[in-house]
Amino acid sequence: MKSVSIPGAKTLIVIPCLNEARTIDDLLLKFSSTLNHPDDRIIVADGGSTDGTRDIVADFSRQDQRVILLANPKRIQSAGINLAVEVFGEGYDYMIRIDAHGDYPDDYCHRLLEDAVATGADSVVVAMDTVGHGTFQKATAVAQNSKLGNGGSKHREGAKGRWIDHGHHALMRIEAFKAVGGYDESFSHNEDAELDHRLRKAGFRIWMTDKTRMTYYPRASIGPLFRQYMAYGRGRAKNLLKHRTIPKIRQMIPLAVLPCAALALFGFVHWIALVPLCLWIAACLAYGVWMAIAEKNPYGPLAAVSAMTMHLAWSTGFWRELLGSITTPQPLAGKAVS
Repeated sequence: MKSVSIPGAKTLIVIPCLNEARTIDDLLLKFSSTLNHPDDRIIVADGGSTDGTRDIVADFSRQDQRVILLANPKRIQSAGINLAVEVFGEGYDYMIRIDAHGDYPDDYCHRLLEDAVATGADSVVVAMDTVGHGTFQKATAVAQNSKLGNGGSKHREGAKGRWIDHGHHALMRIEAFKAVGGYDESFSHNEDAELDHRLRKAGFRIWMTDKTRMTYYPRASIGPLFRQYMAYGRGRAKNLLKHRTIPKIRQMIPLAVLPCAALALFGFVHWIALVPLCLWIAACLAYGVWMAIAEKNPYGPLAAVSAMTMHLAWSTGFWRELLGSITTPQPLAGKAVS
Protein backbone atom coordinates (compact mmCIF):
# COMPACT_ATOMS: atom_id res chain seq x y z
CA MET A 1 0.00 0.00 0.00
CA LYS A 2 1.32 3.42 -0.93
CA SER A 3 1.88 6.12 1.67
CA VAL A 4 -1.28 8.16 2.28
CA SER A 5 -1.36 11.78 3.36
CA ILE A 6 -3.69 12.53 6.27
CA PRO A 7 -4.58 16.22 6.01
CA GLY A 8 -6.97 17.52 8.63
CA ALA A 9 -7.47 14.24 10.54
CA LYS A 10 -7.89 15.17 14.20
CA THR A 11 -7.04 12.46 16.72
CA LEU A 12 -7.45 11.81 20.43
CA ILE A 13 -4.81 9.51 21.89
CA VAL A 14 -6.32 7.97 25.03
CA ILE A 15 -4.17 6.23 27.64
CA PRO A 16 -6.26 4.60 30.38
CA CYS A 17 -3.97 3.81 33.29
CA LEU A 18 -3.63 2.95 36.96
CA ASN A 19 -0.25 3.07 38.72
CA GLU A 20 1.92 3.25 35.62
CA ALA A 21 4.68 5.56 36.90
CA ARG A 22 7.38 3.36 35.36
CA THR A 23 6.10 3.71 31.80
CA ILE A 24 3.88 6.78 31.48
CA ASP A 25 6.62 9.39 30.96
CA ASP A 26 8.19 7.45 28.08
CA LEU A 27 4.78 7.01 26.45
CA LEU A 28 4.02 10.72 26.68
CA LEU A 29 7.42 11.61 25.22
CA LYS A 30 6.90 9.19 22.33
CA PHE A 31 3.38 10.18 21.37
CA SER A 32 3.66 13.92 21.98
CA SER A 33 6.45 14.03 19.39
CA THR A 34 4.40 12.24 16.71
CA LEU A 35 1.03 14.02 16.79
CA ASN A 36 -0.45 14.47 13.32
CA HIS A 37 -2.56 17.62 13.74
CA PRO A 38 -2.06 20.83 15.81
CA ASP A 39 -5.33 20.11 17.63
CA ASP A 40 -4.47 16.49 18.49
CA ARG A 41 -4.60 15.73 22.20
CA ILE A 42 -3.27 13.02 24.52
CA ILE A 43 -5.74 12.17 27.29
CA VAL A 44 -4.44 10.18 30.25
CA ALA A 45 -7.52 8.73 31.96
CA ASP A 46 -6.17 7.87 35.39
CA GLY A 47 -8.12 5.55 37.65
CA GLY A 48 -6.72 6.90 40.92
CA SER A 49 -3.01 6.09 40.79
CA THR A 50 -1.08 6.23 44.08
CA ASP A 51 2.44 5.64 42.70
CA GLY A 52 3.14 9.13 41.33
CA THR A 53 1.61 8.60 37.88
CA ARG A 54 -0.70 11.59 38.22
CA ASP A 55 2.17 13.86 39.28
CA ILE A 56 4.22 12.79 36.26
CA VAL A 57 1.34 13.50 33.88
CA ALA A 58 0.56 16.83 35.57
CA ASP A 59 4.20 17.93 35.28
CA PHE A 60 4.27 16.90 31.62
CA SER A 61 1.03 18.75 30.86
CA ARG A 62 2.48 21.98 32.25
CA GLN A 63 5.19 21.73 29.60
CA ASP A 64 2.88 20.50 26.83
CA GLN A 65 -0.75 21.61 26.99
CA ARG A 66 -1.74 18.97 24.43
CA VAL A 67 -1.38 16.41 27.24
CA ILE A 68 -4.38 16.34 29.59
CA LEU A 69 -4.83 14.46 32.86
CA LEU A 70 -8.41 13.21 33.26
CA ALA A 71 -9.66 11.64 36.50
CA ASN A 72 -11.44 8.34 35.88
CA PRO A 73 -13.52 7.75 39.03
CA LYS A 74 -14.82 4.39 37.76
CA ARG A 75 -11.18 3.20 37.51
CA ILE A 76 -11.60 0.59 34.76
CA GLN A 77 -10.24 1.12 31.24
CA SER A 78 -13.57 1.00 29.44
CA ALA A 79 -14.97 3.80 31.59
CA GLY A 80 -11.82 5.90 31.20
CA ILE A 81 -11.95 5.73 27.40
CA ASN A 82 -15.68 6.47 27.31
CA LEU A 83 -15.16 9.50 29.53
CA ALA A 84 -12.28 10.81 27.43
CA VAL A 85 -14.35 10.58 24.24
CA GLU A 86 -17.40 12.11 25.94
CA VAL A 87 -15.47 15.09 27.31
CA PHE A 88 -13.00 15.73 24.48
CA GLY A 89 -14.24 13.83 21.43
CA GLU A 90 -16.41 16.51 19.84
CA GLY A 91 -14.91 17.62 16.53
CA TYR A 92 -12.34 14.79 16.44
CA ASP A 93 -12.17 12.13 13.73
CA TYR A 94 -10.30 9.26 15.40
CA MET A 95 -9.51 7.85 18.81
CA ILE A 96 -6.31 5.82 19.33
CA ARG A 97 -6.22 3.61 22.41
CA ILE A 98 -2.82 3.09 24.03
CA ASP A 99 -2.07 0.38 26.58
CA ALA A 100 0.25 1.65 29.32
CA HIS A 101 1.65 -1.91 29.66
CA GLY A 102 2.93 -1.79 26.08
CA ASP A 103 5.54 -0.30 23.80
CA TYR A 104 5.06 1.10 20.32
CA PRO A 105 7.10 1.99 17.24
CA ASP A 106 7.66 5.70 16.62
CA ASP A 107 5.37 5.75 13.58
CA TYR A 108 2.59 3.76 15.25
CA CYS A 109 -0.14 6.42 15.09
CA HIS A 110 0.76 7.50 11.56
CA ARG A 111 0.58 3.92 10.25
CA LEU A 112 -2.81 3.42 11.89
CA LEU A 113 -4.14 6.63 10.34
CA GLU A 114 -2.72 5.65 6.95
CA ASP A 115 -4.57 2.35 6.97
CA ALA A 116 -7.79 3.92 8.28
CA VAL A 117 -7.80 6.44 5.41
CA ALA A 118 -6.67 3.96 2.76
CA THR A 119 -9.19 1.23 3.67
CA GLY A 120 -12.08 3.32 4.95
CA ALA A 121 -12.16 1.11 8.05
CA ASP A 122 -14.16 2.18 11.08
CA SER A 123 -11.69 0.41 13.37
CA VAL A 124 -8.06 -0.57 12.84
CA VAL A 125 -6.69 -3.31 15.10
CA VAL A 126 -3.14 -4.58 15.53
CA ALA A 127 -1.18 -7.73 16.25
CA MET A 128 0.83 -8.00 19.46
CA ASP A 129 4.31 -9.26 20.20
CA THR A 130 4.66 -10.27 23.85
CA VAL A 131 8.08 -9.69 25.42
CA GLY A 132 9.41 -10.41 28.91
CA HIS A 133 12.40 -9.43 31.02
CA GLY A 134 12.62 -11.66 34.11
CA THR A 135 12.56 -15.46 33.88
CA PHE A 136 8.86 -15.96 34.56
CA GLN A 137 7.84 -13.00 32.40
CA LYS A 138 9.95 -14.31 29.52
CA ALA A 139 8.37 -17.74 29.85
CA THR A 140 4.89 -16.19 29.93
CA ALA A 141 5.73 -14.18 26.82
CA VAL A 142 6.77 -17.39 25.05
CA ALA A 143 3.48 -19.00 26.09
CA GLN A 144 1.38 -16.04 24.95
CA ASN A 145 3.16 -15.92 21.60
CA SER A 146 2.51 -19.65 21.01
CA LYS A 147 -0.62 -21.55 19.98
CA LEU A 148 -0.50 -23.25 23.38
CA GLY A 149 -1.15 -19.91 25.04
CA ASN A 150 -3.17 -17.98 22.46
CA GLY A 151 -5.01 -20.73 20.62
CA GLY A 152 -4.20 -19.17 17.26
CA SER A 153 -5.80 -15.81 18.07
CA LYS A 154 -5.36 -13.57 15.01
CA HIS A 155 -4.25 -10.49 16.93
CA ARG A 156 -1.55 -12.59 18.58
CA GLU A 157 -0.36 -14.16 15.33
CA GLY A 158 -0.51 -11.23 12.94
CA ALA A 159 -0.64 -11.68 9.17
CA LYS A 160 -1.36 -9.73 6.00
CA GLY A 161 -3.81 -6.85 6.30
CA ARG A 162 -7.40 -8.09 6.12
CA TRP A 163 -10.93 -7.56 7.39
CA ILE A 164 -11.49 -9.30 10.70
CA ASP A 165 -14.13 -9.88 13.41
CA HIS A 166 -12.01 -8.88 16.39
CA GLY A 167 -8.51 -7.72 17.23
CA HIS A 168 -6.50 -5.73 19.74
CA HIS A 169 -8.00 -2.24 19.74
CA ALA A 170 -5.81 0.51 18.34
CA LEU A 171 -7.71 3.12 16.26
CA MET A 172 -11.43 3.79 15.93
CA ARG A 173 -13.54 6.39 14.18
CA ILE A 174 -15.15 8.41 16.96
CA GLU A 175 -18.40 8.59 14.98
CA ALA A 176 -18.59 4.77 14.92
CA PHE A 177 -17.57 4.52 18.58
CA LYS A 178 -20.36 6.90 19.61
CA ALA A 179 -22.91 5.32 17.27
CA VAL A 180 -22.80 2.01 19.17
CA GLY A 181 -22.55 3.63 22.61
CA GLY A 182 -18.85 3.14 23.30
CA TYR A 183 -17.56 0.45 25.65
CA ASP A 184 -19.93 -1.40 27.96
CA GLU A 185 -18.68 -0.28 31.38
CA SER A 186 -20.00 -3.40 33.07
CA PHE A 187 -17.03 -5.16 31.42
CA SER A 188 -13.70 -4.79 33.22
CA HIS A 189 -12.12 -7.22 30.70
CA ASN A 190 -13.04 -8.39 27.20
CA GLU A 191 -14.72 -5.04 26.60
CA ASP A 192 -12.93 -4.84 23.25
CA ALA A 193 -14.45 -8.07 21.91
CA GLU A 194 -17.87 -7.03 23.19
CA LEU A 195 -17.63 -3.67 21.41
CA ASP A 196 -16.41 -5.35 18.22
CA HIS A 197 -19.53 -7.52 18.23
CA ARG A 198 -21.76 -4.41 18.33
CA LEU A 199 -19.67 -2.65 15.69
CA ARG A 200 -20.05 -5.54 13.26
CA LYS A 201 -23.76 -5.88 14.03
CA ALA A 202 -24.22 -2.17 13.22
CA GLY A 203 -22.45 -2.61 9.89
CA PHE A 204 -19.08 -1.09 10.79
CA ARG A 205 -15.87 -2.71 9.52
CA ILE A 206 -12.72 -3.76 11.38
CA TRP A 207 -9.35 -3.89 9.61
CA MET A 208 -6.32 -5.83 10.86
CA THR A 209 -3.29 -3.79 9.84
CA ASP A 210 0.05 -5.31 8.91
CA LYS A 211 1.77 -1.92 8.79
CA THR A 212 2.50 -1.76 12.50
CA ARG A 213 2.14 -3.76 15.71
CA MET A 214 2.62 -3.24 19.43
CA THR A 215 4.77 -4.88 22.09
CA TYR A 216 3.07 -6.09 25.27
CA TYR A 217 4.73 -6.92 28.59
CA PRO A 218 2.90 -9.71 30.48
CA ARG A 219 2.52 -10.14 34.22
CA ALA A 220 5.81 -10.98 35.91
CA SER A 221 4.60 -13.51 38.50
CA ILE A 222 2.07 -16.31 38.72
CA GLY A 223 -0.44 -14.64 41.07
CA PRO A 224 -1.11 -11.52 38.94
CA LEU A 225 -1.14 -13.70 35.79
CA PHE A 226 -3.80 -15.98 37.29
CA ARG A 227 -5.96 -13.03 38.38
CA GLN A 228 -5.63 -11.39 34.96
CA TYR A 229 -6.72 -14.49 33.07
CA MET A 230 -9.52 -15.23 35.49
CA ALA A 231 -10.85 -11.74 34.72
CA TYR A 232 -10.47 -12.48 30.99
CA GLY A 233 -12.52 -15.65 31.43
CA ARG A 234 -15.25 -13.79 33.28
CA GLY A 235 -15.30 -11.13 30.58
CA ARG A 236 -15.66 -13.73 27.83
CA ALA A 237 -18.54 -15.39 29.67
CA LYS A 238 -20.29 -12.02 30.12
CA ASN A 239 -19.85 -11.40 26.42
CA LEU A 240 -21.38 -14.74 25.44
CA LEU A 241 -24.26 -14.30 27.87
CA LYS A 242 -25.01 -10.79 26.64
CA HIS A 243 -24.98 -11.64 22.94
CA ARG A 244 -26.01 -15.33 23.10
CA THR A 245 -23.04 -16.42 21.03
CA ILE A 246 -21.21 -19.77 21.03
CA PRO A 247 -17.53 -20.05 22.09
CA LYS A 248 -15.01 -20.72 19.34
CA ILE A 249 -13.18 -24.05 19.34
CA ARG A 250 -9.96 -22.41 20.57
CA GLN A 251 -11.95 -21.10 23.58
CA MET A 252 -13.83 -24.34 24.25
CA ILE A 253 -10.65 -26.36 24.77
CA PRO A 254 -9.35 -24.38 27.81
CA LEU A 255 -12.97 -24.07 28.95
CA ALA A 256 -12.80 -27.78 29.83
CA VAL A 257 -9.83 -27.38 32.21
CA LEU A 258 -11.78 -26.51 35.37
CA PRO A 259 -14.29 -29.38 34.86
CA CYS A 260 -11.31 -31.74 34.38
CA ALA A 261 -9.76 -30.46 37.61
CA ALA A 262 -13.08 -30.88 39.43
CA LEU A 263 -13.45 -34.42 38.08
CA ALA A 264 -9.94 -35.26 39.32
CA LEU A 265 -11.15 -34.70 42.90
CA PHE A 266 -12.96 -38.03 42.53
CA GLY A 267 -9.70 -39.81 41.77
CA PHE A 268 -9.88 -41.49 45.18
CA VAL A 269 -13.03 -43.26 43.97
CA HIS A 270 -11.57 -44.45 40.68
CA TRP A 271 -8.31 -43.62 38.94
CA ILE A 272 -10.07 -42.94 35.63
CA ALA A 273 -11.31 -39.61 37.06
CA LEU A 274 -7.70 -38.40 36.91
CA VAL A 275 -7.22 -39.18 33.22
CA PRO A 276 -8.59 -35.97 31.61
CA LEU A 277 -6.55 -33.69 33.90
CA CYS A 278 -3.40 -35.78 33.44
CA LEU A 279 -3.82 -35.73 29.66
CA TRP A 280 -4.08 -31.92 29.71
CA ILE A 281 -0.98 -31.57 31.90
CA ALA A 282 0.95 -34.04 29.73
CA ALA A 283 -0.07 -32.25 26.52
CA CYS A 284 1.03 -28.86 27.86
CA LEU A 285 4.35 -30.16 29.15
CA ALA A 286 4.99 -32.03 25.90
CA TYR A 287 4.39 -28.83 23.94
CA GLY A 288 6.84 -27.03 26.24
CA VAL A 289 9.47 -29.71 25.68
CA TRP A 290 8.84 -29.51 21.93
CA MET A 291 9.46 -25.75 22.03
CA ALA A 292 12.67 -26.32 23.95
CA ILE A 293 13.94 -28.91 21.43
CA ALA A 294 12.48 -27.96 18.05
CA GLU A 295 12.56 -24.17 18.54
CA LYS A 296 15.66 -24.24 20.77
CA ASN A 297 13.80 -22.14 23.31
CA PRO A 298 15.05 -22.78 26.87
CA TYR A 299 11.89 -21.23 28.30
CA GLY A 300 9.66 -23.87 26.70
CA PRO A 301 9.01 -26.05 29.80
CA LEU A 302 8.35 -23.03 32.04
CA ALA A 303 6.17 -21.55 29.28
CA ALA A 304 4.01 -24.67 29.60
CA VAL A 305 3.52 -23.86 33.29
CA SER A 306 2.51 -20.29 32.39
CA ALA A 307 0.11 -21.63 29.78
CA MET A 308 -1.46 -24.03 32.27
CA THR A 309 -1.90 -21.15 34.71
CA MET A 310 -3.63 -19.12 31.98
CA HIS A 311 -5.87 -22.05 30.94
CA LEU A 312 -6.97 -22.85 34.49
CA ALA A 313 -7.54 -19.20 35.40
CA TRP A 314 -9.49 -18.48 32.21
CA SER A 315 -11.66 -21.57 32.71
CA THR A 316 -12.24 -20.70 36.39
CA GLY A 317 -13.29 -17.16 35.55
CA PHE A 318 -15.58 -18.30 32.74
CA TRP A 319 -17.42 -20.90 34.82
CA ARG A 320 -17.62 -18.61 37.84
CA GLU A 321 -19.34 -15.94 35.75
CA LEU A 322 -21.57 -18.40 33.92
CA LEU A 323 -22.74 -20.25 37.04
CA GLY A 324 -23.13 -16.97 38.90
CA SER A 325 -25.47 -15.67 36.22
CA ILE A 326 -27.60 -18.79 36.53
CA THR A 327 -27.87 -18.68 40.32
CA THR A 328 -28.35 -14.90 40.61
CA PRO A 329 -32.04 -13.96 40.46
CA GLN A 330 -32.89 -11.66 37.55
CA PRO A 331 -35.08 -8.58 38.13
CA LEU A 332 -38.68 -8.86 36.99
CA ALA A 333 -39.47 -6.94 33.80
CA GLY A 334 -41.06 -3.57 34.37
CA LYS A 335 -40.17 -3.36 38.08
CA ALA A 336 -37.38 -1.38 39.63
CA VAL A 337 -34.96 -3.27 41.82
CA SER A 338 -33.49 -1.46 44.80
